[in-house]
Amino acid sequence: MKVAEIGEFGLIGRLAKMAQHAGNKYAEDKHQEAWKHLIVGIGDDAAAYFANNEIQLATVDSMVQDVHFSFSYMSWRELGWKSLAVNLSDIAAMGGFPRYALISLGLPGSTQVEDIIELYRGMFDIAGKFGTMVVGGDTVNAPVVFISVTLIGSAGEKKRGILRRAAAKVGDKIAVTNYLGSSAAGLEMLGKGLKFKPKFAKELRQAHLMPNPRVAEGQLLVEKGVKCGMDISDGLIGDLTHICQESKVGARINIDLVPVSLGVKECFGDKSLELALTGGEDYELLFTASTAVMNKVKKVIHCPVTVIGEIIEEKAGKVSLVDGDGRLINSKRTGWDHFKVVSTF
Repeated sequence: MKVAEIGEFGLIGRLAKMAQHAGNKYAEDKHQEAWKHLIVGIGDDAAAYFANNEIQLATVDSMVQDVHFSFSYMSWRELGWKSLAVNLSDIAAMGGFPRYALISLGLPGSTQVEDIIELYRGMFDIAGKFGTMVVGGDTVNAPVVFISVTLIGSAGEKKRGILRRAAAKVGDKIAVTNYLGSSAAGLEMLGKGLKFKPKFAKELRQAHLMPNPRVAEGQLLVEKGVKCGMDISDGLIGDLTHICQESKVGARINIDLVPVSLGVKECFGDKSLELALTGGEDYELLFTASTAVMNKVKKVIHCPVTVIGEIIEEKAGKVSLVDGDGRLINSKRTGWDHFKVVSTF
């Protein structure tokens, strides 16, 4: 069986079962302290474990040239920003505080030193914004450029809690921060060389190449009592499906409520909703909570928060789309899968 036949998440599921089996064996050994302190393993946005009276977080993400980015439209500085931003978003998705980053670089020998300096300038730009330090890493020779970032963070004392994919409950409202689809629209614009009004082109370019992870917002969600959340990296439908699978529930989204920016609507018209539902790489937060908690959240978060649906009692993982009149909408596409999507570059 090939990886492409089961996809990224099928592969992750198999590896998670192996890790669980190994962990169960470790649990029988009183000398295996690591397993005893693990809170969250494979399957969430970051691993979480208890150490020194705090919940520690760890995440890793990789970007490969001509798979995740192209130098035909992306600068080295923008690459540095985004490579760290996607990891910061994973910490935000757990409601945590990012701390230390380790960078692993694969570089062809012909790479210009000045370009790597620009790459790190981009990393330091966003690291400084979120109080994160780049503290080490590794560099190897490679046929194309790849960047792998490991980010260590914390979530405070154990009683504070974290955001989890497995914490959605029937009756919870489903909400997202800000607008969706801008990053996918930006990729479409850049990859196809589309021309739009300067203000919209700038908006879409920044959304895709220099996203702003919702770190402060994730922290506020935890403080206000939200238990379930993740970031939107693989598309709204795909990521909500992950939450429903982990929480063993279903979900219903009203597509008329999904927030799409004016820029995306102006530039992509009828396609804008598809970009918002399945495009991915928005790095906004997707979360569920009771109406009471949701009202508290709206009072403290400065960016828009939009309720788009509800968690329902349904087959685990099933996400239904309806319009404003309650009519069921069919959607064949769900979101990004690393092994089932052909590169658009």
